[in-house]
Amino acid sequence: MQPNNNTTCDAEVTKLAPSVLPPLLIVEFLLGLPGNLMALYIFCRHLQSWKPSILFLFNLILADFFLLVSMPFRIDAYLHSEIWAFGDAWCRINLFMLAVNRAASISFMTVVAVNRYFKIVHPHNKINYISLRQAGGISCFIWVVVISLRIPLLTNELLIKKDNVSYCRSFSKKDLPFGLKLHYGLYVIEFFLPLLILLFCSIRISCILKQRQMNRDKKVQQAIYTVLVIVGIFIFCFGPGVVIGLIALYMQNRLNVYCNAYKIISQLFVLSIGFTYVNSALDPVIYLFSSSLFRNAIKKCISQIGLGQLQLSRRDSSVIGSDS
Repeated sequence: MQPNNNTTCDAEVTKLAPSVLPPLLIVEFLLGLPGNLMALYIFCRHLQSWKPSILFLFNLILADFFLLVSMPFRIDAYLHSEIWAFGDAWCRINLFMLAVNRAASISFMTVVAVNRYFKIVHPHNKINYISLRQAGGISCFIWVVVISLRIPLLTNELLIKKDNVSYCRSFSKKDLPFGLKLHYGLYVIEFFLPLLILLFCSIRISCILKQRQMNRDKKVQQAIYTVLVIVGIFIFCFGPGVVIGLIALYMQNRLNVYCNAYKIISQLFVLSIGFTYVNSALDPVIYLFSSSLFRNAIKKCISQIGLGQLQLSRRDSSVIGSDS
């Protein structure tokens, strides 16, 4: 969704990316990779304890790996002033994987929140009793839809060549083909529609808690915390890019009036890219709040580390005592 125009208003857009985005993306990668690997290990180790809610979280982890695999190549491009050195085919695959991560992450965040909503607001609804197989069917359907709608990123040429260098961007042409227009439309819709669903779920859960006086129920509290965490991460990660992108697109058609403001907004949009990618580093927080399996495994790991340190300190103390 990054604006593209050939006027002098576009001259300063790329200056910010090589200086700000590489360190930001490197930090996000270094935080997101171990967190998601830990979650993957914990969930796979307890396959026999899986419930539909855990299956949805597992798919959220899979979505994050699309991003984690793609991110090093974007980091390399930003380190070299956005110059792409990996060819046209990998450019298409890279942008495809980034788009799939975003869409799948949003989808499964929303599913997890809706799952919590039904358990609290409609505890006797048959949706709460779906089998693991049915949850798998829902997950497969989401993946099929997400991947199908992003196929235009694989079928259209996205590599831009200027002055014997290549740039990998999804806004390569002024007259975009229908598939890329669809991609941009989905970019906006897949933010605002899930946002409305998430806000509805959080408001309804809060109202039900007050009406039924269920605030002291630990499971209920955990459910509302899960939804609130998802809403917070969702807005923080995906909100800036959509809002700033829409403002930039509006200004792009009125550069004679908003030229200086457009330069600032374009640079802010570059920064918002970093927020979009941070979801892979923050998703483990969702696992922590929404899965007792993940939470208990983390607590056990921390207690074992603490016990090991305590035993080590006691051993050191006894050695010092015997030496004296």
